[in-house]
Formats: sequence, C-alpha cells, structure tokens
Amino acid sequence: MIKILAFYIVPILFGVMGLITFIAYGIDKSKAKKKKWRIPEKTLFLMNLLGGWLGGWFGMFGFRHKTKHASFYAVQILATVLWVTVWGFLMFKALT
Repeated sequence: MIKILAFYIVPILFGVMGLITFIAYGIDKSKAKKKKWRIPEKTLFLMNLLGGWLGGWFGMFGFRHKTKHASFYAVQILATVLWVTVWGFLMFKALT
C-alpha cells in the first residue's frame, strides 16, 4: 500500500492539484487585470496546501502573480516543505 501511495497516488495528486492551482493563478491574474471578481487568497492558499504547491510556484512566477506578497511565499514554502517531507517519508518507507 505504501508503494502505491508513494509511486502513484501522491505524484498524481501533485499533478492534478498542481494543474488546477496553476490554472487558478492564471484565472486570478487575468481577472485582476480586468478589475473583475477574484479568487479569494484563502482559496489559493488552500489549493497549495492540498498538494498544488508545484503549480503554485509555476503560477506565481509564470504569471508574475502574487510575487510581492510575503504571505504567498510563506504558504508556498510551508506547502513545499510539508509535501516534500511527506513524499520523502513515503518513498523511504516504500524502498526499505
């Protein structure tokens, strides 16, 4: 079960949530330029913490969005450390 989690489920989670988060950053940036309704910051934070951390990084720098907000860097770093640690632990358990 650990191998399935480490090699399949977690990477799929990162891919799916990363893509969703990346798209959300793009939509939010587009809406910001047009002065329209925006995606709440809490939603973007939550998406990062639910596994979309990689898409969050690509969204921040790819769209140049939220790069001046210290809170976004803090959440990005927290989510990255959290998920890399969890995945690393699962990989270690799967390979030993």
